[in-house]
Amino acid sequence: MSEYIELTLFALAHGGEAIGRHEGRAIFVPYAIPGERVRVEIVEEAKRFARARLLEVLEPSPVRVEPPCPYFGACGGCHLQHIAYPVQAELKALVVLDQFQRIGKFENPPVLEPLPDETGWDYRNHARFRTTADGHLGFLAAQSHQVVPVEDCLIVHPLVCQLCQSLDMTLPEATWVEMRVGTATGDLMVVLQTDDDEPPVLEVDFPLSVVQARSDGAVIPLIGLDYIMEIVNGREFRISATSFYQVNSAQAGELVELVLDALELKGYEKVLDAYCGIGLFTAFLAEQASYVTGIEAAHDAVADAHHNLAGADNITVLEGLVEDVLPTLETAFDAVVLDPPRTGLELPALDALVAHQPERIVYVSCDPATLARDARRLVNGGYTLEWVQPVDLFPQTYHIECVALFTR
Repeated sequence: MSEYIELTLFALAHGGEAIGRHEGRAIFVPYAIPGERVRVEIVEEAKRFARARLLEVLEPSPVRVEPPCPYFGACGGCHLQHIAYPVQAELKALVVLDQFQRIGKFENPPVLEPLPDETGWDYRNHARFRTTADGHLGFLAAQSHQVVPVEDCLIVHPLVCQLCQSLDMTLPEATWVEMRVGTATGDLMVVLQTDDDEPPVLEVDFPLSVVQARSDGAVIPLIGLDYIMEIVNGREFRISATSFYQVNSAQAGELVELVLDALELKGYEKVLDAYCGIGLFTAFLAEQASYVTGIEAAHDAVADAHHNLAGADNITVLEGLVEDVLPTLETAFDAVVLDPPRTGLELPALDALVAHQPERIVYVSCDPATLARDARRLVNGGYTLEWVQPVDLFPQTYHIECVALFTR
């Protein structure tokens, strides 16, 4: 028997669901808003919580809006289109605050007002599409492996949309198709992987690079180059087909400024840029520091970094895992920049970081839960959490980037 209940929702969870309480349990409701009274159907039960399907909004929030995307609710790419954009950023900052209180055990976390995106739309400089059985492009449905065919996406950059619409392409043999663009340069790239690693037959009549990503990790240029160029804060960067890069180019520039402002470099410092990727932060750090050491595990990103940082004689980029490389370094670093993956810092990396005793640590994170966990570990290691600045790199989704400053 299905269970139908009415709830008043009081908060947004990390994951984009609104939270209510019923008979002592937390009830998580997607596509709802804190403050709303709703009627829901319980669809998943556990001892201390349940998940529900939204049936009816009995008392709507004044910030509820009509989602402009016809795929919203079916496609799993967006979670918050039903909330007016300026309020999305505020709600996500409250999620950051909650993560620092619950996971980090900070009584009064110094979480600042969020920095929103300029419009909340048209920002993604790359997008990975899946293919339907008949070869059409789409995105995965929420919590599913089903592919929702799409003809347009409102959060990708217009260049990605134009590229998608310019391709007369059905690829039933493709596992996935990724489109990457240089928002400031106009560079266009398609990266694809096929079921059998056989390259598809292609014809291109406009400037475009096409790259095949094989299942063995090899990257094969089929047409054009195996990288694009992008410009951030007046500086050009090469980005290879498989290299990580911030999905929101405009907000990436804001991250650079935040990191530099937080470090307050005077020109004599030795700085470590851990998880340096293509050298985005490294390039600007080297202009203000005496020497910068970067560490990056991805081989293609290291090659990009060497290209992007060529000509600077005060930079070394080391290839390897931070948890393997950092404990071997004898340099005394004055400051450290961290930009780890969503899983945060491995304990050996964090222990080695604390042992180096830099005066300032700036931690860039795409996951407030692992940031809060690592923040507690750094504070236990002798650091003070000065502030946490949420930056919305991912409008319409529950994801939020943060920059945190720690001092010794």
